[in-house]
Amino acid sequence: MNEALNYNHCPLCGAAGISKVFMVKDHSVSQEQFGIYHCAGCQLRFTHPAPSPSVIGNYYQSENYISHSDTSKGFINRLYRHVRKIAIGGKKKLVEKNTGLTCGSLLDVGSGTGYFAMAMKNSGWQVTALEPDEGARKVAQQQHALELLPAEELFHLPENSFDAITLWHVLEHVHDVKKYMAAFKMLLKESGRLFIAVPNYTSHDAKVYKEHWAAYDVPRHLYHFAPVTMQRLMKEMELKITAIRPMWFDSFYVSLLSSRYKNGRTNWPGALWTALVSNLEAMRDMKKCSSVIYIISK
Repeated sequence: MNEALNYNHCPLCGAAGISKVFMVKDHSVSQEQFGIYHCAGCQLRFTHPAPSPSVIGNYYQSENYISHSDTSKGFINRLYRHVRKIAIGGKKKLVEKNTGLTCGSLLDVGSGTGYFAMAMKNSGWQVTALEPDEGARKVAQQQHALELLPAEELFHLPENSFDAITLWHVLEHVHDVKKYMAAFKMLLKESGRLFIAVPNYTSHDAKVYKEHWAAYDVPRHLYHFAPVTMQRLMKEMELKITAIRPMWFDSFYVSLLSSRYKNGRTNWPGALWTALVSNLEAMRDMKKCSSVIYIISK
C-alpha cells in the first residue's frame, strides 16, 4: 500500500521540532511498520509517513477491526462487545448530564456500525450519524435498520443545528483535524456540547507497552494526543474544555491487546495489573487515563 504523507513539521501546530520516537507495527491489517513522531511544541505524536486519504480505507478492510466489522472472533473481541453495551449507557448519561437534555439533536461522527447512534435514537434523540466506511454503514443498515451518512456530509449540514456532537475515538483518524474542528464549532448550538474521546499516550499503560501499545493502532490512528495537546488545540479553535472524564474500560481492553502484540499471546495477569495501575493513577488525575473524554463548549 503506497501513497504516503510525509511531514517535515508538525501537522497540527506547524513546529519544526519533530523527532521519531519508535516504529510501530500494524497488527490488524497490513503488518507494515510505521513511525511514531513527536512534536516538541504541542506534544502531539503522529504516524509518519501516513497513508493519504485516497488509500487509508484499505487499512480498515479486516474483520479484526471490530468497530467496522463487528466481529466476535476471539475472546478479547467478545469481551469488547459485552463491555460496549455498558459503555453506551455511560455515554448516554454523560451526554444528558452535560447538555441538560434527555432528548435533543445529536450528531454522531464516526458511528462505526451504529450502536451508540441507535441507542440515542431509541431514547428519543434526533440523531444524524456519519461514517466514512461503506462496509460499516452496511452493517448498521443490516443490524439496526439505521442509515449512516458518508463523512463528507459533515460539511453540508446547517449551522447551529446540534445540542450534542459526539466523537468516540474518531478525531485520531481524521486527516484534517482543524477543518473538522471548525465544522463542529459551526454546527454546535451556543448551549451545545462537543464530546471527544481519544487515547492518551501519556497514560501508564502506554508507557509500559511503548511501541506495542495497541491504542497507537497505526496507520488508522493518524494522531496521538496528550491532554496538553488537546488543551492547546481547543484554545486555538476558540473552544473551551469544560470537563474531562475517564474511560475506565479502555485500559483493560488496550492492555490485553498490547500484551498479545508484545508477547505473541496475552499475559493475562500482567495485562490486568497494568490496566489496574493505570486506572489507579487516573483516579488521582483523570488526565492520566488510558482514554480521555473531553467535554467542550463554545
